[in-house]
Amino acid sequence: MKISYDPEVDALSIIFRETTVTTKELGEGIAADYDAEGLLAGIEVLNASVRFGGRETLSQIILEGVGLAA
Repeated sequence: MKISYDPEVDALSIIFRETTVTTKELGEGIAADYDAEGLLAGIEVLNASVRFGGRETLSQIILEGVGLAA
């Protein structure tokens, strides 16, 4: 699993599997990525700092994600 944040576009990305995906919008600014078999491969959230309560919260999410991957 890979968790990343792009501050230029304020987007949080959680990738469960690196693969070719089809993206489906779930709601305004939230999308899910599905692999060829229809299994969830990732999630993307736009305007992430607003949705998650600020950049400090995003820093914590990313740090915990790194800890889980290590």
